[in-house]
Amino acid sequence: MTATEIQDYVPENEWPSVATMLDGFGDQTLPASAALTGTSLQIPHDGEHAATYTFHDAHSLTWMATDGDNTQGDKTQGAARYKAIEARPGIFIIDFVKGEDRQAENVTIVLDRNTGAVTTAVSSFVVEGDKTRSTTTFSHGNVEGAAALHSRSGGLVGKRIYYRYSDVETYEHIYLNSGTFTWHCLRGGEAGLADTDRCLTFDVGDGLYLFFWTEKVMTVDAVLLIDLREQRSIGRMFGWDEPAAEPVVLPFNSRLTILNSTEYPQDNHKH
Repeated sequence: MTATEIQDYVPENEWPSVATMLDGFGDQTLPASAALTGTSLQIPHDGEHAATYTFHDAHSLTWMATDGDNTQGDKTQGAARYKAIEARPGIFIIDFVKGEDRQAENVTIVLDRNTGAVTTAVSSFVVEGDKTRSTTTFSHGNVEGAAALHSRSGGLVGKRIYYRYSDVETYEHIYLNSGTFTWHCLRGGEAGLADTDRCLTFDVGDGLYLFFWTEKVMTVDAVLLIDLREQRSIGRMFGWDEPAAEPVVLPFNSRLTILNSTEYPQDNHKH
């Protein structure tokens, strides 16, 4: 490597805006599934139906949600355009946005029709001082009333994975433990940027994980499915573009390669 090829540390005040990623990531290329058309999805919360989603066709839905822990609470409702991708047979990642500006929310639902397990992630914005930050809440249930849930997982820990989001955007992730990972942009609008951030991982299937991360420098929350068997990820990033004062929604799918898996020595020797 020559001196001109050395990628040095990039200080936080030189990072670009969230919108820098929009052009490089391109469009989500996986097709929308129409399999949910004509169905309703009732998502339980504390033993009650807290939200009902009705899928009218492959793109439009209406929703009704109960505020509170029981069906006697206040109800809100609305309509949205959604996209559902069938990641594996019977396993869907459903995504839509409701609201505008700082009141916008990105709702992502992972539904396994085979087991009934369903997880809803809702990303929204909060104002902390003079800065807009993102936050995500998770709820887990089972639409069939069965015991199966998406439980916390350590299945990615130790892996280093290379992600190709487009011909011009590539990243690597290093999964340090169940709640912490490092990302590093190798090529694209954030080339050279890297950080270690909070994450969550849930088991969805064999080699299939629901993964979440939130960034502490940029206002970004991401929710996605990582499929080691099919060697791809499917999901979205939801962020706030401070210069433009508007939300940024970035749906994506990527091809992935596992670069290596770290196994630590079993140090049982006494010193």
